Amino acid sequence: MKQTLKLLAAAALIALPALTAEAQDFGNLRFFAKDNKVLSTPPAKGEKRVVFFGNSITECWWLRYNDFFQRPGYIARGIGGQTTYHFLYRFRSDVIDIHASLVVICAGGNDIAENSCPYNEDVTFGNIESMVEIARANNVKVILTSLLPTASYGWSKAQNVPDKIRSLNRRLEAYAKEKKIPYVNYYDALVDADGISLKPIYTDDGVHPVKAGYEVMEKLVVPVIEKTLKK
Repeated sequence: MKQTLKLLAAAALIALPALTAEAQDFGNLRFFAKDNKVLSTPPAKGEKRVVFFGNSITECWWLRYNDFFQRPGYIARGIGGQTTYHFLYRFRSDVIDIHASLVVICAGGNDIAENSCPYNEDVTFGNIESMVEIARANNVKVILTSLLPTASYGWSKAQNVPDKIRSLNRRLEAYAKEKKIPYVNYYDALVDADGISLKPIYTDDGVHPVKAGYEVMEKLVVPVIEKTLKK
C-alpha cells in the first residue's frame, strides 16, 4: 500500500509541470507564435490576409487539404480540441495582431462536446459575439459559419448533440442577419439523409471532413470571402 502511494505521488509530481505549463498558456498561444511573428508587420499595399479561425475542423483543413491555403493571404489558425473560451483568449494574437483583413469564424463544436466545461449555449454564443465585436473594433471583416453536422462526438459523453448544433446554428444565422455579417451554411451542404450526421463520403470519423468535404466547404466560402473583401 505504501509503495503504491509513493508511485502515485511520484506520478503526480511528474505530471505537475505539464499541468502548470498548460494553465499558464490556457489558449496555447505558443502554437502559432513563430508563424505570427512573421506576420507581425502590416501587409503590403493590396495584400489581404484572410484568417480561418477555429478548432480541429480548421486545423484538419490545413492538414488534409493544404492546397486550399496556398491561395494568397489565406491563413489557418485552428487548434484541435479548443473551445470558444480558448478562442476568445487567443483571438487578438492569432487574428488582430497579424493584421487580418477578414476572419472566418467556425466555432462551438467543442463547447457542445464539453471539452472545457458543461455546455451553456448563452456563454458560447456570447464568446462568439465578443470575437465579432473585437474584430469589428479593429476594422477586421467577419464571416460566420455554421457548425458541421455530427450525430455525436466520439470522445465525449455529451447528450443531444444534433439538437444543440442546430440550435446554435439557428442563433448564429439570426445574429449574422441582424448584424449584416455574411453567414456560410456548411451544415445543409454536408448533412446526411438522416438530418443529423455528416455524410459518410465527406468524413472518416463522423466529425472531421476529409478532402471531399473540405472541397464542398471551399465552394461555399470562397465566393463569400471574395465578395466581402470587395466591400
